Amino acid sequence: MLQRLKLYARQAKREVTVYQRVLRDPRTPWSARVVLGLAVGYLLLPFDLIPDFIPVLGQLDDLLIVPGLVVLGLRLVPPALLAEHRAAVPEA
Repeated sequence: MLQRLKLYARQAKREVTVYQRVLRDPRTPWSARVVLGLAVGYLLLPFDLIPDFIPVLGQLDDLLIVPGLVVLGLRLVPPALLAEHRAAVPEA
């Protein structure tokens, strides 16, 4: 179980590096940059659509909105560009 968690952590770290590279690439469409920026901003800003002090719903909106924005942003990136950056980041 601990090995599996370490594997997921390494994969998550690698994906974050890939997303950073994609955002810095001038070939990335502006729409993808905006959506991925919204995901990061929503995660970091102190206000939410549903306040966190409301049990379950407060945390649930973070668990749904941020990954949804990331998935949408990645769909807006050309697949060849995303594959190029994934290939450039080494496996951990």
